[in-house]
Amino acid sequence: MFDPATVAADADREFDARRRNPLAGVSGPGYNILVISIRRFLGHDEKFFDLLEASAQQADSSVHHLVDLLGKLEQGDSPQDLVAFAESRREDKRITQELTEALSKTFITPLEREDIQALGSALYKIPKTVEKIGERVLISPEDLHGRSFRKQVELLDQAAETVLAMVKQLRKGTDIRTAREMNARLQTIEGDADKLELELLRDLYHGDYTAKHIIFLRDLYELLEKVIDRCRDAGNIILQVVLKYA
Repeated sequence: MFDPATVAADADREFDARRRNPLAGVSGPGYNILVISIRRFLGHDEKFFDLLEASAQQADSSVHHLVDLLGKLEQGDSPQDLVAFAESRREDKRITQELTEALSKTFITPLEREDIQALGSALYKIPKTVEKIGERVLISPEDLHGRSFRKQVELLDQAAETVLAMVKQLRKGTDIRTAREMNARLQTIEGDADKLELELLRDLYHGDYTAKHIIFLRDLYELLEKVIDRCRDAGNIILQVVLKYA
């Protein structure tokens, strides 16, 4: 049966599809070459995804540097510098600057420029905060004797790995279900980290510690929690992007 409302709705959907992709329905070798040329001209190349992935990789690497540092301290070694942390942070800063410059020079981007800028900024904050943890640790490494950060570091490592995986999925066109599952994993990690921090603070405030020791450890606990929060923030941005383009 002819339904004017249905016909109108179909026409609206077709118009919207044509507006977003005027060449929809066209195929053939010539069409493929044309699409590739148009995508390159409009900035739909791989550069932005390359930069975002590189930034996420530096964030993940900085966490690995922290794992190594804390592992050496637990074994009684005495690392004296933060060269690896500084290199990750500087490289990520360079990547973020290149991303900003690319956004200013590109007419049309594969994702909205506000989303790219927000994600790039969120990713950069991860190694920056991790480096602060390394700096605090080396201020008074003797106060870590007898303390294990294994649980916190495991959660942090999981969070950074999840963020890296989510960023890599953007290039492929993440489906909503996968993005939600990965983001839910980050939310779970963040929740577990909150509970762990609360337990550690309870032990710290009710234990037999000096004021200096309490301040030192509380600072480290808060920074470790903040890094996981940074990872969660990056995951939330990615999920919003996926939902926007679904």
